Amino acid sequence: MTLQFRDCALHVDGTLVVADLHFGKGAASNVELPLGAGEDCVDRLEPLLAHFEPDEVVLAGDVFHSFDYVPDAADRALADLSRAVRAAGARLVVVRGNHDTMLGEAYAGQIHDEYELDGDPTTVVCHGHEKPETEADRYVIGHDHPTIVIEGQKRPCFLVGDGAYRRSDVVVVPSFNRLVEGVSVNGRIGTARPELSPLVTGVASFRPVVWDGDSDETLRFPPLGQFERML
Repeated sequence: MTLQFRDCALHVDGTLVVADLHFGKGAASNVELPLGAGEDCVDRLEPLLAHFEPDEVVLAGDVFHSFDYVPDAADRALADLSRAVRAAGARLVVVRGNHDTMLGEAYAGQIHDEYELDGDPTTVVCHGHEKPETEADRYVIGHDHPTIVIEGQKRPCFLVGDGAYRRSDVVVVPSFNRLVEGVSVNGRIGTARPELSPLVTGVASFRPVVWDGDSDETLRFPPLGQFERML
């Protein structure tokens, strides 16, 4: 299965994966948002659907932000996203995250704890806050909201770990919501990371991948343990 990176989404042979949409985060925030900031996830998803023409779109957990209620804005955002996916001729697959305690109140479709993609090698999408039950050659997860600071600029990044979890590959997808600050991986080598997914062990071996929208290219870096010494 070929991995393609664009914006904060991962495309895997006909499947588009986005994670940590955190719909409703703006409504739950107690701080004034920057001018122009907003939950533009659906607007950014539409060109990705046009570019990749996927058969399915998998939401890899934390669709909602609040644990105990569903703001109207979050409900509308999920409905708009569902319509955009259908309009593109794709099917929507929803995976539960640790924030999604109220997801069943707003989404009538099937909600998965883990979702296995068709094809070889076997690939399982899960949120990543818990150890997976399904054995796979590759796991695609969210949960950690990785970012990296390069030349003073903080960017969302993917993390790719070959054989990182029980000899299976792990790909960490950044948050698709630009209101989510993200957790910088800079300076984290050798430090305790209680927020990390249990699938992200030996983080120094993970390779950052950054999508550069200005140049329309994917920037691939050495493993964090090596790359950090270069910064």
